[in-house]
Amino acid sequence: MAHIPDGVLSAPVLVAGAAVSLAGCAHALRRLDEERIPEVAILSAVFFVASLVHFPVGPTSVHLILNGLTGILLGWAAFPAIAVALLLQAVLFGFGGLVVLGANIMNMAVPAVLCGYLFQAVAGDGVNRQRVLWGAGLAGGIGVLITALMVAAVLALSGKEFIAAAKLVVVAHLPVALIEAAFSVAVIGLLFRVKPSLLGFRA
Repeated sequence: MAHIPDGVLSAPVLVAGAAVSLAGCAHALRRLDEERIPEVAILSAVFFVASLVHFPVGPTSVHLILNGLTGILLGWAAFPAIAVALLLQAVLFGFGGLVVLGANIMNMAVPAVLCGYLFQAVAGDGVNRQRVLWGAGLAGGIGVLITALMVAAVLALSGKEFIAAAKLVVVAHLPVALIEAAFSVAVIGLLFRVKPSLLGFRA
């Protein structure tokens, strides 16, 4: 239920989500170099496809999010990449909604940016491969956990009737966090060998 549908969240939560997402996208676009636009587009497409596949868990469902990996590779540019993917999913497939789009972007993009900084802090200058892989695993898993907690928080803030669903969202995403941690280690490990410049390291 990372894709929250319309009609669930309260007005203050919707306004806060929209404000955070607009500010994040504006900041990211000001910092975005033209040379990185293809990279952002590719990651947006990967995010779009990965989160289309849903697995039912009780009354809700879970899916790969990949926002930790997106944050590692894009930093602040994760905001527009995730925004475009979520907009297309809402319009084409009805995943999430348009009114709640700002909150959904916030719940996935804020953790992505935080995980980008986390990876940089753990990986350092990229000399130590083990630190790079640890940073990838932590970012991949923690990105999912923060998203789950933020989704739970906005649900709980929107009404007591959503508290049970909020708890389920967190529990259901625990195995997803482990899967994404392993996937992020595999992807970043490969990039570290063949294209370290994509990670901000010298070849």
